[in-house]
Amino acid sequence: MLTIAIQKSGRLHDDSIKILKEAGIYIDNGKDQLKTKSSNFPLEVLYLRNGDIPQYLRDGVVDMAIIGENLLIEKGEDIEILQKLGFSKCRVSIAVPKDKEFSDLKQLQGKKIATSYPNTVKNYLAEKGITADLHQISGSVEIAPNIGLADAIVDIVSSGSTLFKNNLKEVEQILKSEAVIAVSPKISPENNQVLNKLLFRIQSVLKARTSKYVLLNAPNKNLAKIIEILPGMKSPTVLPLAKEGWSSLHSVINEETFWEVIDELKANGAEGILICPIEKMVL
Repeated sequence: MLTIAIQKSGRLHDDSIKILKEAGIYIDNGKDQLKTKSSNFPLEVLYLRNGDIPQYLRDGVVDMAIIGENLLIEKGEDIEILQKLGFSKCRVSIAVPKDKEFSDLKQLQGKKIATSYPNTVKNYLAEKGITADLHQISGSVEIAPNIGLADAIVDIVSSGSTLFKNNLKEVEQILKSEAVIAVSPKISPENNQVLNKLLFRIQSVLKARTSKYVLLNAPNKNLAKIIEILPGMKSPTVLPLAKEGWSSLHSVINEETFWEVIDELKANGAEGILICPIEKMVL
């Protein structure tokens, strides 16, 4: 049975459970239960502290994990990432008090920096030729400058509201992060096969999240150009309409270029454009 580690609580926990559910995997988790199984897939789930997960992967206690990329950079650079998941996005950034002038990273030379990511900060500053006094703190890093413990902090930032509330400003981004699927180097061949099945399902969900199904009517004289705009998965489906000289096209649009494609379609005579969400996309 494949064993997966998921964050015990928080947004990453909720998003992890959501994508497993969308992949057709149902988990019955009672209140405060830290270990459970799927009722319809050979999967055992462990709910763990985020910071402990890299070591569990390294030791082979769990076969895989849904974890923040930033945490692997900090504690598990030797652990393989199989898939980026596109949710729980954040960045690891340097922040200083709002009333402090900041124009150059060299201003941190010899300064005190509080962080929960000492390895990440140390490596980044070393690349920039800067030496600083690092103070490792577990949680509530934002308060450090206000109590005189540090001149700056390095922490994860999502919206920036926490920094704002603590009179801090973001001055330098070290890295970007999102949730990823990581695999243990000690996974067995049997569990690796189960993992590949799970990965296939999750990739189908992810592809559907970034795609839209489009149906439209178009004059036959413009079909060649519209097909060029709408390649679809292989090519669009083209069906004749009862109205002479017109056809119906069915295809898929990528979310990132959605409005640009719609504008091009309209400019080339497309009418009656309908857009539908896609639940799964199996390639």
